Amino acid sequence: MPGEAGTRPAREVRPGFVLPETELRWRFSRSSGPGGQGVNTTDSRAEVRFDVARSTAVPEPLRERALARLAGRLVDGELIVTSSEQRSQLRNREAALDRLVALLHDATAPPARRRRPTKPSRGAVERRLTTKRHRSQTKRTRRPGSADTDG
Repeated sequence: MPGEAGTRPAREVRPGFVLPETELRWRFSRSSGPGGQGVNTTDSRAEVRFDVARSTAVPEPLRERALARLAGRLVDGELIVTSSEQRSQLRNREAALDRLVALLHDATAPPARRRRPTKPSRGAVERRLTTKRHRSQTKRTRRPGSADTDG
């Protein structure tokens, strides 16, 4: 049904993971945000739900990663994103969808590469110890009863 009036193309979250419009569930309600007099009559708040756990669009390794990373945000396996910052429902739809795509993109990112442990260079160790000795000597001369003080 591409090209049909009123439908948007699917959004790509990552290569191999496209968010199909058919798996998104939308709900609209009155917003408490900006809108002037129209705020009481217009359903401008947009809420989008995406079922991460049961979606056929999410490849299995990405699904496991997303479920683990979004565990605190999921409600029965569904990721819910709302937007009510804009006055228009269309803009709130776009904002909610952008936020959903960004959340899924971050949640399905590959794990960061582990840091390879390194040792400080011999010169760095020498400089640190020399500075410590110098600082220790400075503090030692400030003590009462020290031979170097005029006290």
